[in-house]
Amino acid sequence: MSGSKRFVRENGLTLAFGTGFLLTLAGQSIAGHAELNSILTAQSLQPLSFPDYLFTSDFMVDVTENWQSEFLQFFLYIVGTVWLLQRGSPESKPLDKAGTETDREQKVGAWATPDSPKSASAPGLRRSFYSRSLGIVMFLIFVLSWLAQSVTGRIAFNEEQLRELQDPVGWLTYVASAEFWNRTLQNWQSELLAVASMAILAVYLRQRGSPESKPVGAAHTSTGVEG
Repeated sequence: MSGSKRFVRENGLTLAFGTGFLLTLAGQSIAGHAELNSILTAQSLQPLSFPDYLFTSDFMVDVTENWQSEFLQFFLYIVGTVWLLQRGSPESKPLDKAGTETDREQKVGAWATPDSPKSASAPGLRRSFYSRSLGIVMFLIFVLSWLAQSVTGRIAFNEEQLRELQDPVGWLTYVASAEFWNRTLQNWQSELLAVASMAILAVYLRQRGSPESKPVGAAHTSTGVEG
């Protein structure tokens, strides 16, 4: 197998979903551009070119509000599954594994193997940080996305206010507004519903060959078993 084919095969999940992300982002930008220009035309305002639209708050707020909800979902899921269990779900650890587990189980410190990441055997804060780095990075991306949403959302809201000859609002006023939290909570509730549904449906339903499912013949009570 050639090097390029091997790379595609070994990174197929990232490549497929990354490509899907770019295609859907492009589709969103085209549809959003058409929608905004329709609104501007109806209000007897000058339509925007496509490149100009990509730098508008209207486009950026739609993108960032989706991103922040997704990374919130992953952060809560990654951290929550350290302690929270679901009997019979492959999305849960075995019922006797709640918590951060022992150094031996996690292969850190004296239990690190030759092929372990160097940070796994490093002393002190370096190992402690690395042991929680996935959750930390997901949380930071969520916070940054949330802040970006609040800033771009305020700009888009104020543009609409000015079109309707109303006074613009400050950032704190916008963040405390019903409009902001309506948009935000719509995304959060859908992400939490998706995680809860996956956790419980995987107890009783199967998808042959998927690591997100138990083996087809596994008992409903089998927990932390992947197919």
